[in-house]
Amino acid sequence: MTAGLSTAQLTEKHLSTLDQALDAIRTRVYWSPFPEHPKAYGPEGVPGSPSPADGQAAFEALRGKRFELDQPGTDGWAGGEVSPYGPELGIEYPHPDADVLLPAMRAAMPQWREAGPEARAAVCLEILARINARSHEFAHAVMHTSGQAFMMAFQAGGPHAQDRGLEAVAYAFAEQTRTPHSADWSKPQGKREPLELRKEFTPVPRGISLLIGCNTFPTWNGYPGLFASLATGNAVLVKPHPRAVLPLALTVRVAREVLRDAGFSPDLVALAAERQGEGIAKALAVRPEIRIVDYTGSTAFGDWLEANARQAQVFTEKAGVNTVVIDSTDDYKGLLSNLAFSLSLYSGQMCTTPQNLLIPRDGIGTDAGHKSYDEVVADLATAVSGLLSDDARANALLGAIVNGQVEERIGAAAQLGEVALASRSVTNPDFPDATVRTPVIVKLDGAKPDSEAAYLSECFGPVSFAVAVDSAADAVRLLRRTVREKGAMTVGAYTTSPEVERLVEEACLEECAQLSLNLTGGVYVNQTAAYSDFHGSGGNPAANAVLCDSAFVASRFRTVEVRRPA
Repeated sequence: MTAGLSTAQLTEKHLSTLDQALDAIRTRVYWSPFPEHPKAYGPEGVPGSPSPADGQAAFEALRGKRFELDQPGTDGWAGGEVSPYGPELGIEYPHPDADVLLPAMRAAMPQWREAGPEARAAVCLEILARINARSHEFAHAVMHTSGQAFMMAFQAGGPHAQDRGLEAVAYAFAEQTRTPHSADWSKPQGKREPLELRKEFTPVPRGISLLIGCNTFPTWNGYPGLFASLATGNAVLVKPHPRAVLPLALTVRVAREVLRDAGFSPDLVALAAERQGEGIAKALAVRPEIRIVDYTGSTAFGDWLEANARQAQVFTEKAGVNTVVIDSTDDYKGLLSNLAFSLSLYSGQMCTTPQNLLIPRDGIGTDAGHKSYDEVVADLATAVSGLLSDDARANALLGAIVNGQVEERIGAAAQLGEVALASRSVTNPDFPDATVRTPVIVKLDGAKPDSEAAYLSECFGPVSFAVAVDSAADAVRLLRRTVREKGAMTVGAYTTSPEVERLVEEACLEECAQLSLNLTGGVYVNQTAAYSDFHGSGGNPAANAVLCDSAFVASRFRTVEVRRPA
């Protein structure tokens, strides 16, 4: 797109994609406009996308420099990101003076509101299209801030995150257009003339939206809130995690460029980078100008936001204790392979990674014969070890440990019970300073009260507990308690028993948790697909919002009616 391209031209360019997204969220079928394989990008692939080498060069060119955004209210510079793989990024970002920046953002909103839902959706899709073309550059930015291995950083931080952003735009468009823009109203009065009014309905944004980004999935978790707010007419202030600024700073830069090119104020999207230890999220979140907050991170700060940012609509994704019930299976090898991958992917540093594996102490029935509790745990440990036995494959799956706290949890977990699988360090020849660790599996007895403190607390990272329970029914009772008290982003279960399946499903329906049953192939409990799967439920302590459903977008705007005589 060249500067000055109208919203009508943008609408024509992106209308088909929006229509397909609307159809996908209605039918829940597989669909994506963004190729997920790196080879699809380059001069012969996605239009406008540079080659992989040029994408990496673009990332390298950002290092050691100031990241200029030309936004108002810059009172200094902030930075300090160090890649989990070792290198310092050396990038400085604009530090905001909120007293200057927020009024400028507020002043940009009336024109954006008047543009209407269709034009806003078209501009958002253009932002996503330009980001998509730069997926290789974004992949390196995600990799060197989150510690994800390159392929995961490319897919989850690139096309899959873009899918989640587009999904939010589709939901936002659907909710804003549910009510017609105008209507003629006529009420019969018998012999008298009818009462007639002309009514107009306008989606009105709530105000400035604050996006508080996370360290591990800055784009995947950030794009739904960003695009849901922008598409519903709000300005968005992006406050990245201080260790993962670059992916969201790039996003802000692209958004500002597209807004300017389309004739809108670029101040509808701005960056708020913080200095070391500053903690500006807490100060920004309670300002009266902030009317929406999107947050992914710790339960403690999420609870604080929900309690204190009273002037705002607060959407949180916090922490939970994800649980898998293992009762029986007709594909024992597939069960072990599937769970081993789920436990290993990105070193368990996903909010959806299983933590507690509930296994009857008398064992489980399988297609390979009865397996005792000890055999199941030992076989799972062997499956994980086999999966990660080759260091090159291990590095490609595990990525790097994102911070020192995760490494400390690995060591502490080994002191909580009998270690069935010890964590080992893996050397990354390309990044010798990276901390790469394989999962640890610890055996716990669910009947012992002193084990509860371990398995009823989130242990973020490559740590899992094989919890011995009395029966499948006992496992379901513990599952219920865990979800009710601690929350869960995901629940998994393996069973060949219709009765056990019914009990698990009923527990998840009543406690409001997303359930995956008998996954033994290439779909994993800790992965969700945009347009089809719901990430989180919004109905248990792990999160008060869903990525993405109508409730995630509908309260970001209100409909104001103007009526006058016809």
